[in-house]
Amino acid sequence: MSDLVEELLAAGRGLAASGMSPGTSGNVSVRVGDEVRLSASGTSLATLTAEQMDRTTLDGTPVTEGDGPTPRPTKEWPLHLAMYARDPEYRCVVHLHSPSAVAASCLAPWREHTAFAPVTPYVVVRVGSVPLVRCAARGDPAQAERVRGSALRFHGALLQNHGSIAAGRTVAEAVARAVEIEEAARVRLRRGDRLGARLLTDDEVRELVEAYGQPWG
Repeated sequence: MSDLVEELLAAGRGLAASGMSPGTSGNVSVRVGDEVRLSASGTSLATLTAEQMDRTTLDGTPVTEGDGPTPRPTKEWPLHLAMYARDPEYRCVVHLHSPSAVAASCLAPWREHTAFAPVTPYVVVRVGSVPLVRCAARGDPAQAERVRGSALRFHGALLQNHGSIAAGRTVAEAVARAVEIEEAARVRLRRGDRLGARLLTDDEVRELVEAYGQPWG
């Protein structure tokens, strides 16, 4: 078992313990060379094992070994591959149905390029733009194509009426981005749409994205 898979399994347990992956919701993956290892359908991140990881190539071709049964892949495997296609440096993708992100995904986005107004520096610094991707049925390849083909620059997104997806160059980076999206969603829900609330100015946002190299706009 690769170190990346071990790290992913530990991260999954942490996400489940924090309440961000209730029941068997959510799925995670890592890229190992030219393969992607994904949590199988119906598995819980709290108890996920390496034997419950499906294997596929970057173009979606299943990888099998021997004649034994293989895990049934998550329905969301096209979303994972779409994120890997956006940046060859990505090594991990995290898709969650965390409560605040799900709730925020049902609201109108702040702007086309990001669902969240820049209330605090944190989502700008750690993720950057978090666009809202139009609703689709679970596992619908059309949503994956919207992610893959979007001209917007982003490391994470809200999936309308669904949840969040985030990617990173490491497991830790992808998980941190997923957590930050959940926190930004929590802040939005608590703040509401109150008139007069102060947002970061354009200059303040520009300084942050230039300093931390995150996508914006």
